[in-house]
Amino acid sequence: NTAIYSCIQGQYPITQNVTVVEGATANMTCRVDYNDNTSLQWSNPAQQTLFFGDKKALRDHRIELVRASSQELTIRINDVSLSDEGLYTCSLFTMPVRTTKAFLTVLGVPGRPEITGFTKPAMEGDVVTLTCTTSGSKPAATIRWFRNDKEVQGTKEVNATGKSFTVRSSLQFQVDKRDDGVAYTCSVEHVSLSKPYMTTEVLEVHYAPHLEITHSLIIPQEGQYFKLECVSIGNPIPEPVEWSKDGGELPDIERMIVEGRELTITTLNKTDNGTYRCEASNHLGSSSAEYILFVYDPNALGQHGPDHALIGGVVAVVVFITLCLIIVLGRYLARHKGTYLTHEAKGAEDAPDADTAIINAEGNHVHAEEKKEYFI
Repeated sequence: NTAIYSCIQGQYPITQNVTVVEGATANMTCRVDYNDNTSLQWSNPAQQTLFFGDKKALRDHRIELVRASSQELTIRINDVSLSDEGLYTCSLFTMPVRTTKAFLTVLGVPGRPEITGFTKPAMEGDVVTLTCTTSGSKPAATIRWFRNDKEVQGTKEVNATGKSFTVRSSLQFQVDKRDDGVAYTCSVEHVSLSKPYMTTEVLEVHYAPHLEITHSLIIPQEGQYFKLECVSIGNPIPEPVEWSKDGGELPDIERMIVEGRELTITTLNKTDNGTYRCEASNHLGSSSAEYILFVYDPNALGQHGPDHALIGGVVAVVVFITLCLIIVLGRYLARHKGTYLTHEAKGAEDAPDADTAIINAEGNHVHAEEKKEYFI
C-alpha cells in the first residue's frame, strides 16, 4: 500500500495536444495510471474549471462529459471556435496538486476565393490586374495562380483579422489577343482542406481583325470549280466580308457566288484572271487580304499535266548524271587495264616463239618504263 501511495503521489496526469478544424468537435482526455479516488479536473485557458470529476462547473452548452472515472476524465467541446484555442490544464488533486497542460489548436478554414479586378471585355493592350482574396484562414492560407495549366507568380499580401487572416494575391499583365479565352485560376491551399479551393476567370479580349485568303486549287485551269475563303481572326468576329475584283465589283455574279466568307467560281475561264480582295472590320479596326488568280489553259500544260512534266524533267537529269558516272568509271578502268597488259607483254613482242617471249617478259624489268603503254 505504501508503494502504491508513493506512485499516486509522484505521478502526473497524462494528456495530449489536440488539433481540430473550426466548427468541429474536440475531445480532451486526461488520465492517470494509479488513483485512489482522487479527483481529476479540466480547466480552460482562462483557468475556468470546466469539469471537476463528473461535475460540470462552467455553463457552456457546447462542453459535455464523455467519461469520468478514477483514472480518466474526458470532455468534449462541440462547435469549436478560434477563441477556444489555447492551453488547457488537467489537475490531479493529490498533495501537492499535479498538473499537465494540453494545447488545443484550432484551424481557421479559409473562405472560398474570389477573383476581382477584371471587367469584360478587355481591349488588346490594356493593363489588367486580377486579385484573388480569401478570408478566415488560420494559419494564413497559400494562394497559387495558374494560366490555363501553367503556374504563374502573383504578389501576396497577408492581413490579420482578429485571430484569422485575410490573404490576397494579385497578377498584373498587359493583355493581347493570345489572352482571349485564357483561363486564370486562383487556387487556395490550407492545412484544414483535403483539396484546394479553386475559382477561375476566363478572359475575353477584343482585338482588331486579321484576314487571310485560302484557295481550293494549286494550279487553277479553265473549266474547273474554284473556291476562295476569307479566313478571319478577330474579336468580335469581323463581318460582313466584302469581295471585290481588281478594285471593283465582281463582274459575273452568275458564276461568282458569295456565301458568307466564301467566293466560289463555278466554271473558270481566262476572263477570271485578276486580283481578288476580301475586306472585313469590327469596332477596333479593319483588315483586307488579296489573292492573284491566273487561270491556266489545260492544253498548254500538256496531256499529262504539270506534275508529269516535272517528273519527266527529274528523270532526265537522273539519267544524264548516271551516264556521266558510267563514262568516267569506264575510262578509269580502261586506263588501269591497259597498264596491266603492257606489263605482261614486256619483251614479248620481239620474241620468235612463246618460250622466248615468256623469258623476255620475266627478265626485262629494267626496260619496263620504255615499254609501258597508256590509254588516254
